[in-house]
Amino acid sequence: MSDRIQFESVIGLEIHAQLLTETKIFCGCSAKFGAQPNTHVCPVCLGLPGALPVLNKVAVEYAIRAGLSLGCTVQPVSVFARKNYFYPDLPKGYQISQYEQPLATSGCVEYQTDSEMFSVGITRVHLEEDAGKSLHEGFSDSSRSTHLDFNRSGVPLIEIVTDPDLRSGAAAADFFGRLRAILRTVGINDGNMEEGSLRCDANVSVRPVGVSTLGVKVEVKNINSFKFLRRAIEYEFKRQKNRIIKNETIKQETRLWDDAAGLTISMRTKEEAHDYRYFPEPDLLPLEISSEWVNAVQEVLPELPDDRKQRFVEQYKLTVQESNFLTQSIDLADYFEAAAKVSGKPKLASNWVMGEVSRKIKEANLNIASFVVSPESLSGLISLIDKGVINNSVAKKVFDRMCQTGDSADEIVRLEGLAQIDDVKELDAIVSVVIKSQSDAVESYRLGKKSALGFLVGQVIRETGGKANPRVVSELLRDALEQ
Repeated sequence: MSDRIQFESVIGLEIHAQLLTETKIFCGCSAKFGAQPNTHVCPVCLGLPGALPVLNKVAVEYAIRAGLSLGCTVQPVSVFARKNYFYPDLPKGYQISQYEQPLATSGCVEYQTDSEMFSVGITRVHLEEDAGKSLHEGFSDSSRSTHLDFNRSGVPLIEIVTDPDLRSGAAAADFFGRLRAILRTVGINDGNMEEGSLRCDANVSVRPVGVSTLGVKVEVKNINSFKFLRRAIEYEFKRQKNRIIKNETIKQETRLWDDAAGLTISMRTKEEAHDYRYFPEPDLLPLEISSEWVNAVQEVLPELPDDRKQRFVEQYKLTVQESNFLTQSIDLADYFEAAAKVSGKPKLASNWVMGEVSRKIKEANLNIASFVVSPESLSGLISLIDKGVINNSVAKKVFDRMCQTGDSADEIVRLEGLAQIDDVKELDAIVSVVIKSQSDAVESYRLGKKSALGFLVGQVIRETGGKANPRVVSELLRDALEQ
């Protein structure tokens, strides 16, 4: 096939999100992460004979939240099934999941980037249990043995399956990030990909541009970062395209991403649905969800991230870029909004959160929720700037002291004598000294170089330790220079 043909990737995602319930989906064991191996287990999650599953109602409600926040229709009846496959970390030899009748279907997530409008269909959202964890490193016998931790076995999951609507690794990574923000916003997933509570499989195929039929699908399994997702898809696109150009066969298979090597590695040929031998779970009745329950959940759903972005633009008169920055995380958006409401100065609050606040938390590798300067404290600083008590130069010094001590801006300004100098007589004396000592700049100004005024203003402010009112200084200098 000619290498002049233009190709495109066709991508669908399968996202597995652990639900933030206290207990597992079919038993009362703790679902908390990080416990000693095999301490959060019981006969049910170990799959022992005679142990019967009992469905966790909170997990169902969280799944309803997910379905509604993704624009899905929550089905009045869904059915659990046994998905049979054999791995060491699956103690029963099957996973309880949903197949033919999932909990929610036919959703859509629409969003606007800086350059393009996207619409990604959601095929289904269904409930299932997580498997245990195979540990291959960190033990004296790791070279010859696999250790199993069943604490994760039975932790409630939702699987979110998208339509094949994405066309690049960058678009897939961006969508995954937006989906993560939605799940965190509605309070059902912590978004912690390092701990495995949010994982993604990418189904990638390649076809010539303009062709409507799908190519052979390859699944890239268990990706736990946005960067890895983008890079894995980009690699698969190139690999499959090159095979098509060379008239080589593309196998339907499951592959793993090796980021260190920068390539995907074949794991196994891809099973079809019938290979799992699904059949209805005999120990669980069909799950019936009333319209009253769905409506009650809908009423308490919080504002979704894209809706919040739009509101920030309309309510606080921010630019789209400012709104995108401030809503990149729930905590940052909450921090800004609290500071904007208390101070009554949303634009100043936006500037400070995007500037000095973000710089400080990045330097200290902190989460904004644990930042020592609260939104109320930042509002106090903004108020001093707005009232003219301190200028921007002094405000940055005050902010640094707030970060070090946790004291309020008012207290720091009072104790350290940092209030702005507005006294005309005091400033006029300093202006006279600067004019005499900076004769070159004075001459430049009088010859028409107006930028010299800024230099002279800076010199006066420096003489006052940054406390001089720039507006007053500028007026005094103009008057003196133009005499």
